[in-house]
Amino acid sequence: MKTRLTLIAALALGTIFTARAEGTPPHWSYAEHGGAAHWAELDKSFETCKLGKHQSPINIVTKAVKPAADVTPVAFAYTAGAGEVVNNGHTVQVNLASSGAITLDGTEYKLVQFHFHTPSEEKVDGKAYPLVAHLVHKSADGKLAVVAVLFKQGKENATLKPVFAKLPAKEGDKVALEGTIDVAALLPADHGYYSFPGSLTTPPCSEEVRWQVLKTPVEVSAAQLASFHQLYKMNARPVQPLNERQVVLVK
Repeated sequence: MKTRLTLIAALALGTIFTARAEGTPPHWSYAEHGGAAHWAELDKSFETCKLGKHQSPINIVTKAVKPAADVTPVAFAYTAGAGEVVNNGHTVQVNLASSGAITLDGTEYKLVQFHFHTPSEEKVDGKAYPLVAHLVHKSADGKLAVVAVLFKQGKENATLKPVFAKLPAKEGDKVALEGTIDVAALLPADHGYYSFPGSLTTPPCSEEVRWQVLKTPVEVSAAQLASFHQLYKMNARPVQPLNERQVVLVK
């Protein structure tokens, strides 16, 4: 019997290795053995999650922030466009076909998608907000720039109403938005932001991502938060060491 059990275990282990060899991505999550503390252990391609020195998110300590000198602020040039809402198993993501771009230091980064984390991954003076949207942009040469929009609880967010009205319930589910969505309407009136070099906040935690965290939060209703929490109660990576980085404030 012992020999048989050993054989079964070996076959099962072989099946796992075969699946991984065929390119099956490792499973990661926000809790227990697949949680953020263990991401680097799940796959060699995730080792930056542990070894990287410019990891995101961070806690922004406002008294340590320096005003940016001789910096041209981000130029926002978003346009209304079609969107598809996807439940990818880690968050709800809105994929955008043609919704404009930002220009950062003379380089254009096209807006490709935005997604949500609860609570906000970024903290300001140790405080997390109920929700954050990460607006992900990509340049022609594949570089990434993320604009983070923080949300506080308040009135209903009209721009997100069509998104939260049809949140895909299961991993892999997707639904096309009716009409168009104008991401510019998600931004606060004050476009001032905290800027720093960082990384993806999910595996493989790749670095050289340019981060812009808008300092003024916008509002989202309790009902909208509740609808998101029905799918994801917590999907935020803990804050990471700042190390030698300097956070600057761009007004």
